[in-house]
Amino acid sequence: MKSVLFICTANMCRSPMAEGLFKRLVMDEAENWLIASAGTWASPGLPASSKALTVLREKGFTLDNHLTRSVDKMLLGEFNLILTMEKDQKEALMVEFPEYQGKIYLLSEMIDEEYDIADPVGGDLDAYRDTADEIEKIFREGFPRIEQLAQDKHDQRL
Repeated sequence: MKSVLFICTANMCRSPMAEGLFKRLVMDEAENWLIASAGTWASPGLPASSKALTVLREKGFTLDNHLTRSVDKMLLGEFNLILTMEKDQKEALMVEFPEYQGKIYLLSEMIDEEYDIADPVGGDLDAYRDTADEIEKIFREGFPRIEQLAQDKHDQRL
């Protein structure tokens, strides 16, 4: 099974939007994917930002039942690919969980770049739309690489 975990800070804006947008992207083959999100500093059990949910609904997907959760070793172990929104998040995960360094990437690395996805928290709805559009752009351009890295290593053909 292919699996990807999206990481941001609070698991309220960027990573839930990435989770929802990616689920919508692979909707036709959803049974082949495990897709989730978490935060490096999340307070567990909170809903996603109302603006993030609004933008997802505008883009044809709902994630209204989303509850925040924090990254931990057990969660990271469930996924083949871990994509962070910021360089600092990637670095922190690699230091705290060195055994998973080989599967932690910055989301923008999926298109052979290295930049942070802007955090829209505190911004207006357009800031959330801009962030969602940037995430979708990376998904469109980087999907083949995401799919390859998300593949269960035991399922890959040599």
